[in-house]
Amino acid sequence: QVQLVESGGGLVQAGGSLRLSCAASGSIFSIFDMGWYRQAPGKQRELVAAITGGGRTNYADSVKGRFTISRDIAKNTVDLQMNNLKPEDTAVYYCSVHNVFSGYDYWGQGTQVTVSS
Repeated sequence: QVQLVESGGGLVQAGGSLRLSCAASGSIFSIFDMGWYRQAPGKQRELVAAITGGGRTNYADSVKGRFTISRDIAKNTVDLQMNNLKPEDTAVYYCSVHNVFSGYDYWGQGTQVTVSS
């Protein structure tokens, strides 16, 4: 079993910064991909940023240059540094781990990020 616990969400003014953290426990292997997704009201869940076990990163075009994903393999944590936040970044942010062996995706409970204009 894999459990993911997110923290760091909150309310911030446009232009501000937040850092999300996700701690994973259970059978996590360093080669598993980890990432952050978000879902705004009335919209589908979308990928924000992902990082492979080898450190390769992938970002949504809307956050490139503003968000940075990082990972501590030894601690099984993945962080998302979000700078220059915009109102359109408002959403529930979910941490995810992708099991490359089974193809199964694990999800955290989500953390709310609200950016006021």
